[in-house]
Amino acid sequence: MPYSIGLDYGTNSVRCLLVDVKDGTEVGTSVYEYESGQAGILLDPANHNVARQNPADYLKGLEVTILDAIKKAKQADPSFNVAQIIGIGVDTTGSTPIPVDAAGQPLAFKAEFKNNLNAYVWLWKDHTSYAEAAEITALAQKEHPEYLAKCGGTYSSEWFFSKILHCLRTDPAVFNAAHTWVEHADWITGILTGTDHPEKMKRCRCAAGHKAFFNNQWGGYPDKAFLAKLDPKLGALRDTLPDDTYTVGEAAGGLVEQWASKLGLKAGIPVAMGAFDCHLGAIGAGVAPGTMVKVMGTSTCDVMVSDPSTPPEDIPGVCGIVDGSVLPGSFGIEAGQSAVGDIFNWFVNYIEPGGSANGSHRALTDKAAKLKPGQSGLLTLDWNNGNRTILVDQRLTGLLLGQTLHTKPEEIYRALVEATAYGALTIINRIEEYGVKIREVVNCGGIAEKNPMIMQIYADILGREMKVSRSAQTCALGSAVAAAVVAGRAAGGYDDFGSAQAAMTGVKEVVYKPIPENKAVYAKLYKLYKQLHDGFGVAGTPGGMANVMKDLLDIKESCQG
Repeated sequence: MPYSIGLDYGTNSVRCLLVDVKDGTEVGTSVYEYESGQAGILLDPANHNVARQNPADYLKGLEVTILDAIKKAKQADPSFNVAQIIGIGVDTTGSTPIPVDAAGQPLAFKAEFKNNLNAYVWLWKDHTSYAEAAEITALAQKEHPEYLAKCGGTYSSEWFFSKILHCLRTDPAVFNAAHTWVEHADWITGILTGTDHPEKMKRCRCAAGHKAFFNNQWGGYPDKAFLAKLDPKLGALRDTLPDDTYTVGEAAGGLVEQWASKLGLKAGIPVAMGAFDCHLGAIGAGVAPGTMVKVMGTSTCDVMVSDPSTPPEDIPGVCGIVDGSVLPGSFGIEAGQSAVGDIFNWFVNYIEPGGSANGSHRALTDKAAKLKPGQSGLLTLDWNNGNRTILVDQRLTGLLLGQTLHTKPEEIYRALVEATAYGALTIINRIEEYGVKIREVVNCGGIAEKNPMIMQIYADILGREMKVSRSAQTCALGSAVAAAVVAGRAAGGYDDFGSAQAAMTGVKEVVYKPIPENKAVYAKLYKLYKQLHDGFGVAGTPGGMANVMKDLLDIKESCQG
């Protein structure tokens, strides 16, 4: 009975899933919460845009979770044998680049950079490079509009080159000490396969295509001369990036003896190429043409794949359309929201309405579920961490409209949930506007798994049935599916993703269906949301106030400076 391992590196923790390849049964699971910083994130009290991580947490989590998952599998079934594990798959957040030296060692491990956050991992949600992102966008519009066309029309501060350029501009010592920068997804697979040396490392199609302008149409990563116009040193960095990238259907290599010994596994078993959590989460949720998978966590990622026979046209505002970034042979389409669960957590953990006893997610949900759509008179914008899609503007901020002296915490909580659903509807409308039909929506992640109220609100606002992935660890399951594919049929795995998904993935029986009367009220509220969305987010909108949020940030930052 063959098994595979899926590792899912999220924003706050790493999860390991040990799966029966035959039918997707989860025989062992483990979660390791990152120990560094606040919930695993290294923050700067003077700059709300900073979000870094410690690569040491990644390595410890790798070892702790795999050993623990194996231990649990043995406890559940004494006949379980690690020799039956045929492969490993990995997903991570992204773009989450790491500055490394010429040997591939993260600079954070060096004594001289121990206390310098710029030498650590630049987490996806780090938005310090918003000015550099705008600069990259402006240059690409002028010289290489084809670069932007494949990533939604705007380069983001969440992405690879904007973060590197910001480091170059603000901390030359770190930039100069780095031989190159590698995505978290590539570093972990490199560590496991002994290919973490920059000259040996394979880079994944997912990260390179969606966040670093990689496209075979123009020879891979962006032109060296283009990068050099941003800064000659950034142009020189291009020489450290390879010309090829690889899909999750290919192996990064075999598990090296060092890690095989630590983990008690067979040396040489294949390690699948890494990818972003949302992309492998889509695989774990059974993504196929016509299916949108919403991976709902601290943020939300929306992932689709094209019909292989019909490449999609460019869609403004999405996070890229990349050949093979999700399933080999199809174009992957990525969109999403920069904060969803993080917004709910902000209200519960920072504002702390009602105190710890009455202000928990559960307590607020119980009260909010009793409210009718529109009853609170509140409307909010879901931009507490900027807007990823469709405006691609990390300098946008949150907004709460309609509060009175009688507004209650549960009313605000529900309004925040509704705002994230309005944002989700805006994304769906944009994708369908460009000819990509969405026939079903499958949700996964902790929110979809644990909160029926949120799923019902989404069904009512989106006007669609909301299905939920069978696995509570869908991203890790997707990584385990990739591991089964790269292991191949001869080892007890699969030769293609369609067969592996059919056997290993599925959805729950529960389906959240739109309630007609709720849908009707939300249709009215969505029109008001769209007015706020365009008025505060789209420059040039008649009667709009697109300057307000950014002017407030400028004043805030001048006070801090």
